[in-house]
Amino acid sequence: MNRSLTICAAALAVVVACFAQNQPIPVPPTAKPPQPAPAAPGATHLTLPEAEQMALKQNPKISQAQYQARAYGEVVSEFRSAYFPTVAGNITAVGADDGSRLAAGALNNPVLYSRVGTGVTLSQLITDFGRTPSLVQSASLGAQAQQQALNFTRSDIVLQTDGAYLGVLRSRTELAVAKETVQNRQLVTDQVQALFQSKLKSSLDLTFAKVNLADAQLLLSAAENNVRSAEAELARVLGLPANTSFALVDPAMREQPPGDSNSYVQQALQKRPDLLQRRLEVRSSQEFATAEGRLTRPSVGLFGSAGYVPAGVTQVPGTFGAVGVNLNIPVFNGGLYRARRYEADARAAAAEQGLHDLELQIRRDVRVAWLNANNAYERLGLTQQLLDQAKLALDLSQTRYRLGLSSIVELSQSQLQYTSAEIAQASARYDYEAQQSFLQYQAGLLH
Repeated sequence: MNRSLTICAAALAVVVACFAQNQPIPVPPTAKPPQPAPAAPGATHLTLPEAEQMALKQNPKISQAQYQARAYGEVVSEFRSAYFPTVAGNITAVGADDGSRLAAGALNNPVLYSRVGTGVTLSQLITDFGRTPSLVQSASLGAQAQQQALNFTRSDIVLQTDGAYLGVLRSRTELAVAKETVQNRQLVTDQVQALFQSKLKSSLDLTFAKVNLADAQLLLSAAENNVRSAEAELARVLGLPANTSFALVDPAMREQPPGDSNSYVQQALQKRPDLLQRRLEVRSSQEFATAEGRLTRPSVGLFGSAGYVPAGVTQVPGTFGAVGVNLNIPVFNGGLYRARRYEADARAAAAEQGLHDLELQIRRDVRVAWLNANNAYERLGLTQQLLDQAKLALDLSQTRYRLGLSSIVELSQSQLQYTSAEIAQASARYDYEAQQSFLQYQAGLLH
C-alpha cells in the first residue's frame, strides 16, 4: 500500500512538472523479464533432457547402486545353492600307531592306520521341511528391493540434475541483472559527476551515486562467483570436470499443477521407488521370520564317499565307498532357535510399522510439494507485477530527479527496489520449475 501511494504521488508530481514546463508526459516502458547471460565460447551445449540422460550414464551413484543390486542378486544364488549337491575332493596322508584308537576328545573311537588316500565326498540336502525355500524367497524379495533402490537412486539423480541445471540458469539470469545494474548505475554516476562539476549537483548526490555503483559492483562479483559455483555443481552431477562450461537451453514453462493433490498422492503410493522398496523389504523380513521359525524342524541329508588308497597298511583296503542318509533332529540348544525366531518376528513387525510411517510421510510430502508448486506458480505473476511497479517507480524517480523535484535518496531507493524486483522475478521463474520437478519426484513420476 505504501509503495503504491509513493508511486502514485511520484507520478502526479511528474505530470504536474511536465505541464508546468510544457514537456510531454513520459510513458514508462513495460518491464521485460531478465534473461540468462550468454555462455562462454566453446561451452558444452545441453538441453534439460540431455543433461538428465548424461547424469544417468555418468554419475558414480548410479554405478554404486547397480553394484549393490548385483550383490543382493548373488545372495539369492547363495541360498539356492542348498538345492544342489556339494562335492569335494580329498587327499589324506596319515602316520599313526597302527591299530591304536582315539581315546579322548570325542565319543567315537575309530581305529587309526598309516595310509595315503584319495577320494571324493558328496552331500545333498533332501529336505529341511521348508526352511531353505523361505530363505530363497526372502533373498529374492531383498534383491527386488535393491532394484527399487536403484530406481530411487535414478530418480534422485534426475532431481539433482534438474536442480543444478536450473541453478545455472538462475545464477546466469542474476548475473545478467547485475551487469545491467552496473551499466545503469555507472551511467547515473557519470551524469551526476558531470552535473557536480558544473555545480548543478552537490557532493552528496555524487557520493550516493558512487555508493550505489559500488553496491552494484559487489552484486556483480557475487553473481559471477555464483555462476561458477552453479556450473561446478552441475558438472559434479553429470560426472564431468569441475571447470566445464555449459551452454544451456532454457526449458519450456510447465503448466500449473492440478487443483487437487489427491491424484499425486495416489500415484506416489503406487509408484514411489522407495515405498516399493520398503514393501519388498517387509515381505522379505516376513519370509525370513518364517524361515527362522522352521529352525526347529528336522532336516534330511544324503552323504556319500568313495576313493582309492595308493599306499597303506594291509588292514586298509585299496578302494573304499559308502553312502548314507542322515536325519538331524534339533532337541536342545539353550534357546538359540527360539531367540532367533523371536528376533526375526520383532524385526518384521518393526519393518511393517516403518512402512506405515513412510506412507504417512509420503502423503505429507506430496501435499507439501503440491502446495509449494502452486505457491511458486502464483509468485510468477506477483513478481512480474512487482517488476512492473518497480520499473515505473524507477522511471518516475529518474524523471523527478532530472527535473530537480526529488533527491538522490529517492532515486537510489528506486534503483535498489528495481534490482531486487528483477532478481525476485528471475528466481521465481526457475524456482517454479524446480518445485515442479520436486513434485514429480515426490509423486514417483521423475525417472
